[in-house]
Amino acid sequence: MLFDLTGFQRDLLYVISGLDHPSGQDIKERFERDFGQQIKHGRLYPNLDHLVESGFVEKGQLDRRTNYYHLTDLGRQKLDQRREWENQVQADTSTA
Repeated sequence: MLFDLTGFQRDLLYVISGLDHPSGQDIKERFERDFGQQIKHGRLYPNLDHLVESGFVEKGQLDRRTNYYHLTDLGRQKLDQRREWENQVQADTSTA
């Protein structure tokens, strides 16, 4: 379930969803640019692996040294559900 992910893992899903088959380096650069903080490889790749193992992200090979990542249908569905939940919470809060 998407609520079981850390905030960092959810942010990675959003970054991956906005890129076309990005490499880990592409994800790292985009994240660092958007969030203004450095990500160490020891943090990035284990979290990407967790997203792959959870079925939210697909991992493929661009060449012998470089992998790509792609949001699965399940990953996209979970992000959509998350957005719906966030919108509902905001709507509930604004009417309270």
